[in-house]
Amino acid sequence: MTMIHSMTAYGRGDLKADWGTASWEIRSVNQRYLETYLRLPEQLRGLEPVLRERLRKRLARGKVEVNLRFDLAQKTDTLTMNEDLAQQLVAKAQQLHTMAGIGSIQLIDLLKWPGVLESSEQDMDNVSQALLTKFDAVVDDFIAARASEGQAMEALIEQRLEAITEQAAFVRARMPEVLEWQRQKLTDRLAEVKEDLDPARVEQEMILQAQKLDVAEELDRLDAHVAETRKVLKKGGACGRRLDFMMQEFNRESNTLASKSISADITAAAVELKVLIEQMREQIQNIE
Repeated sequence: MTMIHSMTAYGRGDLKADWGTASWEIRSVNQRYLETYLRLPEQLRGLEPVLRERLRKRLARGKVEVNLRFDLAQKTDTLTMNEDLAQQLVAKAQQLHTMAGIGSIQLIDLLKWPGVLESSEQDMDNVSQALLTKFDAVVDDFIAARASEGQAMEALIEQRLEAITEQAAFVRARMPEVLEWQRQKLTDRLAEVKEDLDPARVEQEMILQAQKLDVAEELDRLDAHVAETRKVLKKGGACGRRLDFMMQEFNRESNTLASKSISADITAAAVELKVLIEQMREQIQNIE
C-alpha cells in the first residue's frame, strides 16, 4: 500500500571530508503545486538543474526550500615541479652561458618560469559528487518524515470519518420520530381550522412536507463519501487534490441536511458534521 505524505516536513544532513564540511537542509510547507527554492554557494550554482530534477522525480506538491552551507578546508597548497620542463630550462640556460661566456644561472628565476611549479587545487568534481550523494540521503530522510506526518494525518482523518458515520446513523435513527412529530404537528394545525377538509388533500400535503424534510438521500451520500474517502486514503500517493474535492462533497450534504433540519437533535448533528468536515479539511490542506 502506498502511503500518503504530508507536505510539511524537515530534513538535515551534515557532511565532513578532507575537502571541508557541508550541511544540507530541506524544509517544505503546503502548496498547490511543486515549487523549489535553492540557496547554494556561488561556486556550486551549477548543481541547481540537477537538484531540481531530483526533487521533481520524488515530490509532487509543496513549497520546498533547499539550503546548502558549504565550507572548503583551508588547505595549504602543495607545490609540484614539472621536472621535464625544469631540465629543459637548465639545459638552455647553460647553453646560453656557454655561448655568451657571461652570466650565471639564477635558480629562483627558473622556478618563476610558467609551468615549472604548480599548486594542487581541490577537485570540485569529486566534491560535487559527494554533495549530491549526501543530498540524496537527506531527501530520503525528508520523504520519510513526510510519510510519518502523513500517517498521523491519516489516523486523524479516519477518526473524523468514523464520527461522521456515527452522526449519520444517529440522524437516520431519529428521522422516523421527527417525521411523525411533524405529521402530528400539521394535523393539529389543520384541526384548529375547524373546517371540513378533503382527507386526500390533507394526506397529499403531509406527503409533500415529509418529502421536503426527508434526508435519506443526503445520509446515503454521506455514507458513500466516507467510503470513497477511505478508498482514496488506502490507495495513497499524491491524493491531496482528490481528498480536497471530497471535502467539498461532504460540505454539500451537510449544508442540505442543516437546511432541512426541524429538530434540535438533528440541527446539533448537522453542526457537528460541519465541525468534523472542517477538521478534516484542515488536515487535508497539508497532504501531498
